[in-house]
Formats: sequence, C-alpha cells, structure tokens
Amino acid sequence: MLHHYDWSETSLILDLFTRESGRVAVAAKGAKRPYSQLRAVLLPLQRIQVSLSKPTLTESGEVQTLRGAEWAGGNTLPGGAGLFSGYYLNELLMKLLARHDPHPQLFDAYADTLAALAQRDDTAALRAFELRLLAELGLLPDLSVVTATQRALDPASRYQLSADSGLVPASHDSGALRGDTLIHLQAALLHGSGDALRAACAAELPLLKAALRGLLHHHLGHQALRTRALLVDVQKLLDT
Repeated sequence: MLHHYDWSETSLILDLFTRESGRVAVAAKGAKRPYSQLRAVLLPLQRIQVSLSKPTLTESGEVQTLRGAEWAGGNTLPGGAGLFSGYYLNELLMKLLARHDPHPQLFDAYADTLAALAQRDDTAALRAFELRLLAELGLLPDLSVVTATQRALDPASRYQLSADSGLVPASHDSGALRGDTLIHLQAALLHGSGDALRAACAAELPLLKAALRGLLHHHLGHQALRTRALLVDVQKLLDT
C-alpha cells in the first residue's frame, strides 16, 4: 500500500502498487471500523495478497473494491530514517507512475529496496531505486555512452547528467561523476542485481544524489516531494 485516503466514516480509498497491474485505486469498505480484520493488514511498506472486484468508473476514475487482503510475509517496517526513506519511495511511485501501467521489474526492485531499508539505513539503496525507477520509465539515458555522440565514456574523465541533454562531458570536475562509476552503474542496471547496483552507487554517493535529485526534480515538474521537506524539518529540529 502506497497511501490511503478517508472515504466516508468507515471506509478508505487505497493506492496500491501491484506487480500485475501497476498502481490501482481500491475501495476498502469498512476498513476503519474497530473490529475490521483489515486494520491489521492494510499497512504501508508491507506486501499483501489482495482479491479485487472488477473496476468500476467513478468521478475520480476507475476504482476496484477490496474483497479480501492477507499479509504476504516479508520484512518488518523499517525504523528511524529508514521509515522516512520508505515513504519517500512511495511518494515517488505515486507521482511518477501512471495508473494501470504494470512494471513488474520495478515492483521487484521496490520490494528488494524495502528489505534493504529494514536491515539498515542505506542511502545507496535509495540512489539505486531512483536509478531503477528512472530507467523503467525511460527517463534515464544510457550511462555508458555520451548521449549526443553515442561514444563510449572515458573511465578517467568526468560527466554530467542533464535532464535536457542526457550524459555530457563535464566542463569542470565540480559536481561531475567519474566515467568508470557511470559505466559500472549501467552494467549493474542491465544485470538487474540490487546488490550490484547498490555497490556501484556507493562509489560516489553525494555526487550521485545531487545528479539524480536534479533529474527527478525536472520530471516531477511543479510537484514538490512532501517527504523530503518533512525530513529536512525533522533534521532541523534535531539540530536545535
């Protein structure tokens, strides 16, 4: 479950990320009642097995009715910063994925990332998921070649990731990523291993974070990420 909204005094509208159908809107009737068995199952960042009715058209689009839900096992909720990170992943999916657009490989990457966050606060896991998400949506250029010329990268040179121009040679080293790092990232994306991609991300985390933040900001447009703003506010409170 990515998010839920109140729907009447006793029910909820759920935003679910499913492996077969992508994002779907689901009405969970009676889920807010104190004795509802759904209350213990419909938790964020947890894998659940659901049975749904056929879609019906409402004023807000297609909505299916939840017939049943069971916990499908997996990891416990991440704690601390890992919990904020999990909500951040959910917000990215809600704002960048269209409804009813299946991405089974992205679903598996999401589940793998949540497992990594439950075990440790791993910023490399966040960068790896951002890369996987952008690649799945066709928003990430090939990281092994210069976009304009399609020439292979020089491992010792540095490059910048631009939302408009793709991967371009850097005019200066500040904020630019090494060619060998980018080549390893592309190889890990093609290989599909979460561990390999996280290891490749760990090589230049601060620079990669800045590059991916710029790319995501461009494709999100005017949509601000509330989880990012909340984390900044919490950090300010801790600092004071």
